Amino acid sequence: MGLLAWEVIGVIDTEGDCAEWSFPADPGAVRAARAAVRGRLRDWGLDSVSDITALLVSELVTNSLRHATGPIGVRLVRPADLGDVLLVEVSDPLPELPRERVARPEDESGRGLQLVARSSHRWGTRPGRNTGKTVWFELALPE
Repeated sequence: MGLLAWEVIGVIDTEGDCAEWSFPADPGAVRAARAAVRGRLRDWGLDSVSDITALLVSELVTNSLRHATGPIGVRLVRPADLGDVLLVEVSDPLPELPRERVARPEDESGRGLQLVARSSHRWGTRPGRNTGKTVWFELALPE
């Protein structure tokens, strides 16, 4: 647990229905993001979506590490007006929006966005507020 503390750059607004973290652009960010997401979902009583959320966050953080430099933001939101949905966002400083591609069976990469698209309720991308971009997805929450 001590290792996780130094890997997380900052934690913002982690009370209530929003949790946001910023991770350094190094390989430990994937593990730290997974742990942070799992912990917050456990605190919110959403263990049933913990595995799929952690998997999809891992894919998107890995994409950010592969293609961008700089901090990686991860955000979880339970919108009050959409109580049955979990919104997850992963942001990085690279302005180019990702493209879903079709990986060949022998390819070792290229399936992350396909996994997000097929495992989520909805997903998409948008330019960042000042720079970079955000890839987001929604998961349906159990009633």
